[in-house]
Amino acid sequence: VTTSDPEEVREHVAASGLRGRGGAGYGVAAKWRAVRRADDTVVVANGDEGDPGSYADRLLMEVHPRRVLAGLALACFACGAARGRVLVRSEYPTALATLRRAYERACEEGHFGRDVHGTGRVLEVEVGAGHGSYVAGEETALIASLEGGRGCARARPPYPTERGLWDAPTVVGNVETLAALPWIVSRGGAAYARRGTPSEPGTKLVSLSERFARPGVYEVELGTSVEHIVHGLGGGLREGARLAVLQIGGPLGGFLPADGLDVALADAELAARGAALGHGGLVAFDDSVGPADVLRHTWQFAAAESCGACSPCRVGSRLGLELATAGEDPGEDWVRLARVLEEASLCAFGRRLPAAVRGLARAYGQRFPAGWAS
Repeated sequence: VTTSDPEEVREHVAASGLRGRGGAGYGVAAKWRAVRRADDTVVVANGDEGDPGSYADRLLMEVHPRRVLAGLALACFACGAARGRVLVRSEYPTALATLRRAYERACEEGHFGRDVHGTGRVLEVEVGAGHGSYVAGEETALIASLEGGRGCARARPPYPTERGLWDAPTVVGNVETLAALPWIVSRGGAAYARRGTPSEPGTKLVSLSERFARPGVYEVELGTSVEHIVHGLGGGLREGARLAVLQIGGPLGGFLPADGLDVALADAELAARGAALGHGGLVAFDDSVGPADVLRHTWQFAAAESCGACSPCRVGSRLGLELATAGEDPGEDWVRLARVLEEASLCAFGRRLPAAVRGLARAYGQRFPAGWAS
């Protein structure tokens, strides 16, 4: 901040090819360019990590809080923002307390405040807790939550970069995304771009669930084989259990069969298999859980976590649960429901539901209840 200018930071990030690590995968440099420069511009660090099986953001906030805050400061500097907000998932009280202590110490050291390192720049940050909603991780729902409202998705346009928190231009960045910025700025965007693949550069944190022999958070280059992550890093499943399907990218990300792990950990390659990178959570299901149980669980999650802002998702998730619980071929009811969810849902939560269910059906193959693959 004291030796460079905002344009230099923006150039490093543009050269790095960094994309959002929260699930949407939007280019960070493009989002920064889109924000309307104004005195009230604000940058929000999204730590409302809601995907079951994902805990990478929690690790960063609890173990590396200064890196997260440094990334937030760099994003504010690049976007001309004097205000920053950090929203921490309500189920992460240790992360919340750790970040607050780290921020207080950083203020004492002159990194934040009314006169950052004697430059005359103002940068003040507020660290707060979320309200326990999965959908509140979506940026417009997160903004609504920060304003004290229900964590429901909003129609776009206007986009948050135009009118976001309290109608101010707002840049929302995932915690993992922001935590990558100090490395990129200190070593150069080109160095970061040499990792990963030409089309999807950099690294990604992946969270392996408790069914793995070696569960935990691993940092891998994008393009790494999912099979290597599951068997090489995770050690396969514990107690010699056999993998049935692998959920990747959260409950709405997608599913891969046990014999379909020969795919790169990258958005384009996973999309070709009907899955999605999402936030990088890998949840293993073994043969102790039946296909019909996984199907019901998917719909139960959707019905419980729908924010209710739009009828297609609010009503459709409950109808899907009814169809799954009935245990019969859903026939045309599912075809119509899927079309409505995909075409009329307000946000990606509802729109991704049919793809997740179809991916689950493909992963289980003939073992899956009939009628859901269409």
